[in-house]
Amino acid sequence: MKNKLYLECTSGISGDMTVAALLDLGADQKKLERALKSLPVKGFDIKISRVVKSGIDACDFDVLLDQEHENYDHDMEYLHGHSHSHAHEEHHHQHSHEALEAHEHTHSHDYVQEAHKNSHTHTETMHSHHGHHHHEHRGLNEIMEIIDHADMTDRARSYAKKIFTILAHAEAKAHNVPEDMVHFHEVGAVDSIVDILSVAICMDDLDVEEVIVPRLCEGSGTIRCQHGILPVPVPAVSNIVSAHHLKLHITPVQGELVTPTGAAVVAAFLTAEKLPEDFTVEKIGIGAGKRQYECPGILRAMLIRGSGDASGTDVSTETDTIVKLESNIDDCTGETLGYVMERLYEAGAREANYMPVFMKKNRPAWLLTVLCKKEQVPAMEQIIFRETTTIGIRRQEMERTILKREKRTVDTPLGEVEVKVCSFDGQEYFYPEYESIKKLCEKTGISYKEAYHMAVRG
Repeated sequence: MKNKLYLECTSGISGDMTVAALLDLGADQKKLERALKSLPVKGFDIKISRVVKSGIDACDFDVLLDQEHENYDHDMEYLHGHSHSHAHEEHHHQHSHEALEAHEHTHSHDYVQEAHKNSHTHTETMHSHHGHHHHEHRGLNEIMEIIDHADMTDRARSYAKKIFTILAHAEAKAHNVPEDMVHFHEVGAVDSIVDILSVAICMDDLDVEEVIVPRLCEGSGTIRCQHGILPVPVPAVSNIVSAHHLKLHITPVQGELVTPTGAAVVAAFLTAEKLPEDFTVEKIGIGAGKRQYECPGILRAMLIRGSGDASGTDVSTETDTIVKLESNIDDCTGETLGYVMERLYEAGAREANYMPVFMKKNRPAWLLTVLCKKEQVPAMEQIIFRETTTIGIRRQEMERTILKREKRTVDTPLGEVEVKVCSFDGQEYFYPEYESIKKLCEKTGISYKEAYHMAVRG
Protein backbone atom coordinates (compact mmCIF):
# COMPACT_ATOMS: atom_id res chain seq x y z
CA MET A 1 0.00 0.00 0.00
CA LYS A 2 1.31 3.42 -0.96
CA ASN A 3 1.94 5.98 1.77
CA LYS A 4 -0.31 8.91 0.88
CA LEU A 5 0.39 12.25 2.52
CA TYR A 6 -2.22 15.00 2.66
CA LEU A 7 -0.89 18.48 3.46
CA GLU A 8 -3.58 20.87 4.70
CA CYS A 9 -2.14 24.30 3.95
CA THR A 10 -4.97 26.49 5.25
CA SER A 11 -2.42 28.50 7.25
CA GLY A 12 0.17 28.38 4.50
CA ILE A 13 3.35 26.33 4.47
CA SER A 14 7.04 26.91 5.19
CA GLY A 15 10.10 24.71 5.46
CA ASP A 16 10.18 24.52 9.25
CA MET A 17 6.43 23.86 9.47
CA THR A 18 6.81 20.94 7.06
CA VAL A 19 9.74 19.42 8.97
CA ALA A 20 7.84 19.70 12.25
CA ALA A 21 4.70 18.07 10.79
CA LEU A 22 6.72 15.17 9.33
CA LEU A 23 8.54 14.63 12.62
CA ASP A 24 5.15 14.60 14.35
CA LEU A 25 4.06 11.90 11.89
CA GLY A 26 6.94 9.72 13.07
CA ALA A 27 9.97 10.57 10.92
CA ASP A 28 13.15 9.35 12.63
CA GLN A 29 14.55 12.25 14.68
CA LYS A 30 17.90 10.53 15.31
CA LYS A 31 18.41 9.92 11.60
CA LEU A 32 17.69 13.58 10.94
CA GLU A 33 20.11 14.76 13.63
CA ARG A 34 22.84 12.47 12.31
CA ALA A 35 22.44 13.81 8.78
CA LEU A 36 22.47 17.45 9.90
CA LYS A 37 25.62 16.92 11.97
CA SER A 38 27.36 15.69 8.80
CA LEU A 39 26.73 18.95 6.92
CA PRO A 40 29.81 21.04 6.04
CA VAL A 41 27.89 24.07 7.33
CA LYS A 42 28.51 26.00 10.55
CA GLY A 43 26.57 28.40 12.71
CA PHE A 44 23.46 26.45 13.61
CA ASP A 45 21.85 24.03 16.01
CA ILE A 46 18.34 22.58 16.04
CA LYS A 47 15.69 22.37 18.72
CA ILE A 48 12.67 20.04 18.48
CA SER A 49 9.95 20.70 21.06
CA ARG A 50 6.21 20.88 21.69
CA VAL A 51 4.35 24.20 21.56
CA VAL A 52 0.71 25.30 21.67
CA LYS A 53 -0.67 27.24 18.70
CA SER A 54 -4.24 28.55 19.03
CA GLY A 55 -4.86 25.94 21.71
CA ILE A 56 -3.54 23.08 19.54
CA ASP A 57 -0.54 20.98 20.56
CA ALA A 58 2.06 20.99 17.79
CA CYS A 59 5.63 19.97 17.07
CA ASP A 60 8.10 22.82 16.64
CA PHE A 61 11.29 22.51 14.58
CA ASP A 62 13.60 25.42 15.29
CA VAL A 63 16.91 26.16 13.59
CA LEU A 64 18.98 28.12 16.12
CA LEU A 65 21.46 30.41 14.41
CA ASP A 66 24.50 32.11 15.88
CA GLN A 67 24.78 35.89 15.71
CA GLU A 68 26.77 35.84 12.47
CA HIS A 69 24.19 33.81 10.54
CA GLU A 70 20.96 35.23 11.99
CA ASN A 71 18.63 36.48 9.23
CA TYR A 72 15.59 37.53 11.30
CA ASP A 73 13.25 35.49 9.12
CA HIS A 74 10.85 35.08 12.04
CA ASP A 75 11.24 38.58 13.48
CA MET A 76 7.83 40.19 12.99
CA GLU A 77 9.24 43.68 13.61
CA TYR A 78 11.76 43.26 10.83
CA LEU A 79 9.36 41.56 8.41
CA HIS A 80 6.61 44.12 8.71
CA GLY A 81 7.99 47.13 10.58
CA HIS A 82 4.55 47.93 11.94
CA SER A 83 1.75 46.40 13.97
CA HIS A 84 -1.06 44.54 12.29
CA SER A 85 -3.77 46.86 13.59
CA HIS A 86 -5.85 48.90 11.16
CA ALA A 87 -4.53 52.19 12.53
CA HIS A 88 -0.92 51.18 12.01
CA GLU A 89 -1.79 49.80 8.60
CA GLU A 90 -2.88 53.30 7.51
CA HIS A 91 0.20 54.79 9.18
CA HIS A 92 2.40 52.41 7.21
CA HIS A 93 1.12 53.65 3.86
CA GLN A 94 1.78 57.30 4.75
CA HIS A 95 5.52 56.87 5.32
CA SER A 96 8.49 56.29 3.07
CA HIS A 97 10.46 53.04 3.27
CA GLU A 98 13.33 54.85 5.02
CA ALA A 99 11.04 56.19 7.74
CA LEU A 100 9.45 52.78 8.08
CA GLU A 101 12.80 51.16 8.76
CA ALA A 102 13.53 53.63 11.58
CA HIS A 103 10.31 52.95 13.52
CA GLU A 104 10.45 50.91 16.68
CA HIS A 105 7.44 48.72 17.47
CA THR A 106 6.95 45.70 19.66
CA HIS A 107 5.20 42.44 18.90
CA SER A 108 4.32 39.48 21.07
CA HIS A 109 5.91 36.17 20.08
CA ASP A 110 4.55 32.73 20.95
CA TYR A 111 7.95 31.07 20.77
CA VAL A 112 11.37 31.43 22.35
CA GLN A 113 14.51 31.20 20.26
CA GLU A 114 17.91 31.34 21.90
CA ALA A 115 19.41 33.27 18.98
CA HIS A 116 17.00 36.15 19.63
CA LYS A 117 18.04 36.68 23.25
CA ASN A 118 19.90 39.97 22.81
CA SER A 119 19.58 43.60 23.82
CA HIS A 120 19.29 45.17 20.36
CA THR A 121 16.67 47.81 19.79
CA HIS A 122 14.70 47.44 16.58
CA THR A 123 16.81 50.10 14.86
CA GLU A 124 20.02 48.35 15.92
CA THR A 125 18.68 45.06 14.66
CA MET A 126 17.89 46.59 11.30
CA HIS A 127 21.37 48.12 10.99
CA SER A 128 22.98 44.90 12.10
CA HIS A 129 21.02 42.95 9.53
CA HIS A 130 21.84 45.28 6.68
CA GLY A 131 25.35 46.35 7.44
CA HIS A 132 27.22 44.71 10.27
CA HIS A 133 26.68 41.00 9.64
CA HIS A 134 28.39 38.87 7.05
CA HIS A 135 25.94 36.58 5.24
CA GLU A 136 27.13 33.81 2.97
CA HIS A 137 25.43 34.03 -0.42
CA ARG A 138 25.70 30.54 -1.84
CA GLY A 139 25.09 29.69 -5.47
CA LEU A 140 23.30 26.55 -6.61
CA ASN A 141 26.57 24.70 -7.26
CA GLU A 142 27.80 25.35 -3.72
CA ILE A 143 24.50 24.10 -2.29
CA MET A 144 24.63 20.95 -4.43
CA GLU A 145 28.13 20.25 -3.05
CA ILE A 146 26.79 20.59 0.49
CA ILE A 147 24.04 18.07 -0.32
CA ASP A 148 26.56 15.67 -1.88
CA HIS A 149 28.59 15.63 1.34
CA ALA A 150 25.62 15.03 3.65
CA ASP A 151 25.01 11.68 5.34
CA MET A 152 21.69 10.87 3.68
CA THR A 153 20.21 8.32 1.28
CA ASP A 154 20.37 8.82 -2.47
CA ARG A 155 16.61 9.28 -2.59
CA ALA A 156 16.71 11.97 0.10
CA ARG A 157 19.62 13.61 -1.72
CA SER A 158 17.61 13.72 -4.96
CA TYR A 159 14.63 15.21 -3.08
CA ALA A 160 16.80 18.01 -1.67
CA LYS A 161 18.38 18.78 -5.04
CA LYS A 162 14.96 18.91 -6.68
CA ILE A 163 13.66 21.43 -4.14
CA PHE A 164 16.71 23.66 -4.56
CA THR A 165 16.52 23.43 -8.35
CA ILE A 166 12.90 24.58 -8.28
CA LEU A 167 13.94 27.52 -6.12
CA ALA A 168 16.83 28.34 -8.45
CA HIS A 169 14.49 28.52 -11.44
CA ALA A 170 12.11 30.80 -9.54
CA GLU A 171 14.83 33.15 -8.29
CA ALA A 172 16.52 33.28 -11.70
CA LYS A 173 13.26 34.38 -13.28
CA ALA A 174 12.58 36.91 -10.52
CA HIS A 175 15.98 38.57 -10.95
CA ASN A 176 16.33 37.96 -14.71
CA VAL A 177 19.70 36.21 -14.42
CA PRO A 178 20.91 32.74 -15.51
CA GLU A 179 20.33 29.98 -12.97
CA ASP A 180 24.04 29.42 -12.42
CA MET A 181 24.39 33.12 -11.53
CA VAL A 182 21.71 33.05 -8.83
CA HIS A 183 23.17 33.61 -5.38
CA PHE A 184 20.54 32.80 -2.83
CA HIS A 185 19.90 35.12 0.08
CA GLU A 186 16.99 33.70 2.05
CA VAL A 187 17.41 30.30 0.38
CA GLY A 188 21.18 30.15 0.70
CA ALA A 189 20.98 31.06 4.37
CA VAL A 190 21.87 28.36 6.85
CA ASP A 191 18.35 27.90 8.22
CA SER A 192 16.87 27.38 4.75
CA ILE A 193 19.52 24.79 3.86
CA VAL A 194 18.75 22.95 7.08
CA ASP A 195 14.97 23.17 6.51
CA ILE A 196 15.14 21.81 2.97
CA LEU A 197 17.51 18.95 3.74
CA SER A 198 15.38 18.08 6.78
CA VAL A 199 12.22 17.90 4.65
CA ALA A 200 14.00 15.61 2.17
CA ILE A 201 15.31 13.32 4.92
CA CYS A 202 11.93 13.07 6.66
CA MET A 203 9.98 12.44 3.43
CA ASP A 204 12.41 9.69 2.56
CA ASP A 205 12.22 8.15 6.04
CA LEU A 206 8.39 8.11 5.96
CA ASP A 207 8.57 6.53 2.47
CA VAL A 208 5.89 8.88 1.14
CA GLU A 209 4.93 8.02 -2.44
CA GLU A 210 1.96 10.30 -3.02
CA VAL A 211 1.42 13.87 -1.80
CA ILE A 212 -1.97 15.58 -2.04
CA VAL A 213 -2.25 19.37 -1.70
CA PRO A 214 -5.64 20.79 -2.81
CA ARG A 215 -4.47 24.42 -2.59
CA LEU A 216 -2.05 26.84 -0.95
CA CYS A 217 -3.62 29.52 1.23
CA GLU A 218 -1.55 32.70 1.04
CA GLY A 219 -1.82 36.03 2.83
CA SER A 220 -1.78 39.52 1.35
CA GLY A 221 -0.14 42.90 1.90
CA THR A 222 3.63 43.33 1.93
CA ILE A 223 6.69 41.83 3.59
CA ARG A 224 10.29 42.96 3.96
CA CYS A 225 13.23 40.94 2.64
CA GLN A 226 16.82 41.71 1.67
CA HIS A 227 15.60 43.16 -1.62
CA GLY A 228 13.27 45.63 0.10
CA ILE A 229 9.52 45.64 0.68
CA LEU A 230 7.72 43.23 -1.63
CA PRO A 231 4.07 42.35 -2.23
CA VAL A 232 2.68 39.02 -1.02
CA PRO A 233 2.98 36.51 -2.59
CA VAL A 234 6.63 37.37 -3.16
CA PRO A 235 8.07 36.91 -6.68
CA ALA A 236 9.74 33.55 -5.97
CA VAL A 237 6.47 32.08 -4.66
CA SER A 238 4.52 33.51 -7.61
CA ASN A 239 7.01 32.02 -10.08
CA ILE A 240 6.85 28.58 -8.46
CA VAL A 241 3.05 28.64 -8.39
CA SER A 242 3.01 29.64 -12.07
CA ALA A 243 5.65 27.18 -13.30
CA HIS A 244 4.15 24.19 -11.49
CA HIS A 245 0.48 25.11 -11.83
CA LEU A 246 -0.20 25.07 -8.09
CA LYS A 247 -3.61 26.24 -6.89
CA LEU A 248 -3.36 29.44 -4.87
CA HIS A 249 -6.01 30.99 -2.62
CA ILE A 250 -5.44 34.54 -1.34
CA THR A 251 -6.77 35.20 2.17
CA PRO A 252 -7.31 38.52 4.02
CA VAL A 253 -4.49 37.70 6.46
CA GLN A 254 -1.88 40.47 6.29
CA GLY A 255 1.43 38.69 5.87
CA GLU A 256 3.33 35.94 4.07
CA LEU A 257 1.82 32.50 4.77
CA VAL A 258 3.55 30.64 1.92
CA THR A 259 7.33 30.99 1.86
CA PRO A 260 9.44 30.21 -1.22
CA THR A 261 10.76 27.10 0.53
CA GLY A 262 7.23 25.96 1.36
CA ALA A 263 6.06 26.49 -2.23
CA ALA A 264 9.10 24.64 -3.58
CA VAL A 265 8.44 21.68 -1.27
CA VAL A 266 4.87 21.40 -2.58
CA ALA A 267 6.04 21.72 -6.20
CA ALA A 268 8.68 19.02 -5.67
CA PHE A 269 6.39 16.40 -4.12
CA LEU A 270 2.85 17.13 -5.34
CA THR A 271 1.22 14.19 -7.10
CA ALA A 272 -2.47 15.15 -6.82
CA GLU A 273 -4.69 18.09 -5.91
CA LYS A 274 -7.84 16.11 -5.20
CA LEU A 275 -8.44 14.01 -2.12
CA PRO A 276 -10.09 10.59 -2.50
CA GLU A 277 -13.86 10.82 -2.17
CA ASP A 278 -13.66 8.62 0.93
CA PHE A 279 -10.57 7.96 2.99
CA THR A 280 -9.39 7.03 6.46
CA VAL A 281 -6.72 8.89 8.42
CA GLU A 282 -3.89 6.65 9.61
CA LYS A 283 -1.91 9.31 11.48
CA ILE A 284 -1.83 13.09 11.98
CA GLY A 285 1.15 15.39 12.40
CA ILE A 286 0.92 19.06 13.39
CA GLY A 287 3.80 21.40 12.55
CA ALA A 288 4.05 24.84 14.16
CA GLY A 289 4.99 28.02 12.34
CA LYS A 290 7.06 30.79 13.93
CA ARG A 291 5.41 33.92 12.60
CA GLN A 292 2.37 35.21 14.42
CA TYR A 293 -0.60 36.06 12.21
CA GLU A 294 -4.36 36.00 12.58
CA CYS A 295 -4.59 32.38 11.42
CA PRO A 296 -3.47 29.46 13.67
CA GLY A 297 -0.04 29.12 12.06
CA ILE A 298 0.03 25.33 11.82
CA LEU A 299 0.52 22.81 9.03
CA ARG A 300 -1.53 19.65 9.42
CA ALA A 301 -0.14 16.57 7.69
CA MET A 302 -2.11 13.35 7.46
CA LEU A 303 -1.15 9.88 6.30
CA ILE A 304 -4.35 8.68 4.66
CA ARG A 305 -5.75 5.58 3.00
CA GLY A 306 -8.33 5.79 0.22
CA SER A 307 -11.36 3.50 0.40
CA GLY A 308 -10.14 1.68 -2.71
CA ASP A 309 -6.61 1.06 -1.44
CA ALA A 310 -5.56 -2.52 -0.82
CA SER A 311 -5.26 -3.45 2.85
CA GLY A 312 -3.60 -6.62 3.97
CA THR A 313 -3.89 -8.35 0.58
CA ASP A 314 -0.86 -9.71 -1.20
CA VAL A 315 -1.26 -7.96 -4.53
CA SER A 316 2.02 -7.52 -6.39
CA THR A 317 0.84 -5.19 -9.15
CA GLU A 318 -0.96 -1.88 -9.32
CA THR A 319 -2.20 0.41 -12.06
CA ASP A 320 -1.73 4.11 -12.63
CA THR A 321 -1.82 6.66 -15.44
CA ILE A 322 1.28 8.04 -17.11
CA VAL A 323 1.79 10.58 -19.90
CA LYS A 324 4.23 9.98 -22.74
CA LEU A 325 5.73 13.04 -24.43
CA GLU A 326 7.51 12.66 -27.76
CA SER A 327 9.34 15.11 -29.95
CA ASN A 328 11.41 14.85 -33.13
CA ILE A 329 14.49 17.06 -32.83
CA ASP A 330 17.07 17.98 -35.44
CA ASP A 331 19.90 20.53 -35.29
CA CYS A 332 20.61 19.47 -31.70
CA THR A 333 23.93 18.15 -30.34
CA GLY A 334 24.39 15.13 -28.12
CA GLU A 335 25.74 17.36 -25.35
CA THR A 336 22.58 19.45 -25.48
CA LEU A 337 20.36 16.40 -25.19
CA GLY A 338 22.46 15.11 -22.31
CA TYR A 339 21.82 18.37 -20.48
CA VAL A 340 18.11 18.16 -21.34
CA MET A 341 17.98 14.65 -19.84
CA GLU A 342 19.50 15.94 -16.59
CA ARG A 343 16.97 18.78 -16.42
CA LEU A 344 14.05 16.41 -17.08
CA TYR A 345 15.08 14.00 -14.34
CA GLU A 346 15.64 16.86 -11.89
CA ALA A 347 12.10 18.03 -12.66
CA GLY A 348 10.73 14.58 -11.77
CA ALA A 349 10.52 12.66 -15.05
CA ARG A 350 9.86 8.95 -14.48
CA GLU A 351 11.84 8.09 -17.59
CA ALA A 352 13.56 9.97 -20.41
CA ASN A 353 15.47 8.69 -23.42
CA TYR A 354 16.37 9.61 -26.97
CA MET A 355 17.26 7.59 -30.06
CA PRO A 356 18.44 8.38 -33.61
CA VAL A 357 15.77 8.57 -36.33
CA PHE A 358 15.58 9.73 -39.94
CA MET A 359 13.05 12.40 -40.86
CA LYS A 360 11.79 13.58 -44.24
CA LYS A 361 14.44 14.09 -46.89
CA ASN A 362 16.53 11.61 -44.89
CA ARG A 363 17.54 14.24 -42.33
CA PRO A 364 19.15 12.59 -39.29
CA ALA A 365 17.43 13.58 -36.05
CA TRP A 366 16.59 12.44 -32.52
CA LEU A 367 13.35 11.10 -31.06
CA LEU A 368 13.06 12.33 -27.47
CA THR A 369 10.64 10.41 -25.23
CA VAL A 370 9.63 11.39 -21.70
CA LEU A 371 7.36 9.58 -19.25
CA CYS A 372 5.86 11.65 -16.44
CA LYS A 373 2.75 12.18 -14.32
CA LYS A 374 -0.02 14.32 -15.81
CA GLU A 375 0.58 17.23 -13.44
CA GLN A 376 4.27 17.31 -14.47
CA VAL A 377 3.54 17.80 -18.19
CA PRO A 378 3.76 21.64 -18.20
CA ALA A 379 7.16 21.60 -16.47
CA MET A 380 8.50 18.93 -18.87
CA GLU A 381 7.24 20.77 -21.95
CA GLN A 382 8.79 24.01 -20.72
CA ILE A 383 12.20 22.33 -20.44
CA ILE A 384 11.93 20.70 -23.88
CA PHE A 385 10.84 23.89 -25.66
CA ARG A 386 13.40 26.00 -23.83
CA GLU A 387 16.42 23.73 -24.23
CA THR A 388 15.92 22.13 -27.67
CA THR A 389 15.10 23.25 -31.22
CA THR A 390 11.79 21.39 -31.38
CA ILE A 391 8.63 23.25 -32.40
CA GLY A 392 6.13 20.60 -31.31
CA ILE A 393 5.57 17.93 -28.65
CA ARG A 394 3.20 14.96 -28.99
CA ARG A 395 1.31 13.91 -25.87
CA GLN A 396 -0.32 10.58 -25.07
CA GLU A 397 -2.01 9.55 -21.81
CA MET A 398 -1.61 5.86 -21.06
CA GLU A 399 -2.65 3.45 -18.34
CA ARG A 400 0.00 1.04 -17.15
CA THR A 401 0.44 -1.91 -14.81
CA ILE A 402 3.52 -1.81 -12.63
CA LEU A 403 5.05 -4.04 -9.99
CA LYS A 404 4.85 -2.68 -6.48
CA ARG A 405 8.24 -1.74 -5.15
CA GLU A 406 9.93 -0.64 -1.94
CA LYS A 407 13.30 0.77 -0.95
CA ARG A 408 15.56 -1.30 1.30
CA THR A 409 19.11 -1.21 2.56
CA VAL A 410 20.92 -4.55 2.34
CA ASP A 411 24.15 -5.56 4.03
CA THR A 412 26.99 -6.88 1.86
CA PRO A 413 30.42 -8.09 3.00
CA LEU A 414 31.79 -4.65 2.04
CA GLY A 415 29.05 -2.38 3.35
CA GLU A 416 25.42 -1.30 2.95
CA VAL A 417 23.77 -0.88 -0.46
CA GLU A 418 20.39 0.63 -1.27
CA VAL A 419 18.15 -1.54 -3.45
CA LYS A 420 14.70 -1.40 -4.99
CA VAL A 421 12.72 -4.56 -4.22
CA CYS A 422 9.85 -5.74 -6.41
CA SER A 423 7.77 -8.86 -5.80
CA PHE A 424 5.81 -10.94 -8.28
CA ASP A 425 4.22 -14.36 -8.00
CA GLY A 426 5.72 -14.86 -4.56
CA GLN A 427 9.28 -14.09 -5.67
CA GLU A 428 11.30 -11.01 -4.68
CA TYR A 429 13.60 -9.27 -7.16
CA PHE A 430 16.41 -6.94 -6.09
CA TYR A 431 17.49 -3.98 -8.21
CA PRO A 432 20.51 -2.14 -6.71
CA GLU A 433 20.54 1.65 -6.95
CA TYR A 434 23.30 2.86 -9.25
CA GLU A 435 24.61 5.69 -7.04
CA SER A 436 24.78 3.39 -4.02
CA ILE A 437 26.75 0.74 -5.97
CA LYS A 438 29.04 3.43 -7.35
CA LYS A 439 29.87 4.68 -3.85
CA LEU A 440 30.71 1.14 -2.69
CA CYS A 441 33.02 0.69 -5.69
CA GLU A 442 34.80 3.98 -5.03
CA LYS A 443 35.17 3.14 -1.34
CA THR A 444 36.46 -0.44 -1.74
CA GLY A 445 37.99 -0.54 -5.23
CA ILE A 446 35.99 -3.58 -6.35
CA SER A 447 34.37 -3.72 -9.78
CA TYR A 448 30.84 -2.53 -10.40
CA LYS A 449 29.83 -6.04 -11.46
CA GLU A 450 31.07 -7.57 -8.19
CA ALA A 451 29.30 -4.98 -6.05
CA TYR A 452 26.10 -5.40 -8.07
CA HIS A 453 26.02 -9.17 -7.61
CA MET A 454 26.67 -8.79 -3.86
CA ALA A 455 23.66 -6.49 -3.58
CA VAL A 456 21.40 -8.74 -5.68
CA ARG A 457 22.19 -11.70 -3.43
CA GLY A 458 21.07 -9.54 -0.50
